[in-house]
Amino acid sequence: MKNILKFSIAVWAIAFTFVSCSKNDATPTGNGSLKIQFENGFAGNDLVLNSPTTATSKGDVLKISSIKYVVSNIVLYYENGTTYTYPKSQSYFIVDQSNTASLLLNLSNIPAGNYNKVKFGIGVDKAQYDLGQSGIGDFWATAQTAGMTWDWASGFKFLAFEGTFTNPTASSPVNTDTSFMIHTGKSGTDYNYTEVTVNMTSSALVRTNITPQIHLSVDLSQIVDGTNKTGLAENNVLGTGTMITSGSNLALISSNLTEMFSFEHVHNDPN
Repeated sequence: MKNILKFSIAVWAIAFTFVSCSKNDATPTGNGSLKIQFENGFAGNDLVLNSPTTATSKGDVLKISSIKYVVSNIVLYYENGTTYTYPKSQSYFIVDQSNTASLLLNLSNIPAGNYNKVKFGIGVDKAQYDLGQSGIGDFWATAQTAGMTWDWASGFKFLAFEGTFTNPTASSPVNTDTSFMIHTGKSGTDYNYTEVTVNMTSSALVRTNITPQIHLSVDLSQIVDGTNKTGLAENNVLGTGTMITSGSNLALISSNLTEMFSFEHVHNDPN
């Protein structure tokens, strides 16, 4: 009798485990929402506008007054490698450090699933730009209001990075606050649109009752101090400061943007 009882308990335990695992492993259904938080910093420190940063490898100490960039063409990767592409017409955002609300992107109607990678563009891709102002929809007006456009022939500013700098150790020392301006975007025949892929060590679990919030760390020092080093003092023009909006330096800076973003953590809290 004891053996029969032990056997019955064992069978029940196996059955319970199987049902529990099946329930947990079931493919989630429905749609949910997802948030992406951009946390701008500089060389491992929090960003405080108009305050001195740590010196770059070139010796430049920046006071950043403004940083804005266009985030577009968001693609989410399931754990199995397949992807979900967020509708392009809804996939244009301007992240602006001076506007706290803009640092958090809210994406809706996302298929339920486990996502462990995100890809996005910095700027407006050329295929979309080539559709003309009507093809880009209301975003042209939004970008104009935010100061993220030139004339239509030149199109959008993809990243606008501005402030002042000093560098007393440069070969031509800069001892007083001197202006700098770095704008990426269409420049002559170059179209400096950049795509960024961020791998996540923890998955975002989109469910009908869970809205994950992905936190991305953004190291702005990489703009000038990434793989391609660009000295502000080295490019200073006496009387006008440093202005990089075209030329070979702009292409190098655009390449650096892929190094600027990294995964920090994700919250998978129930709604």
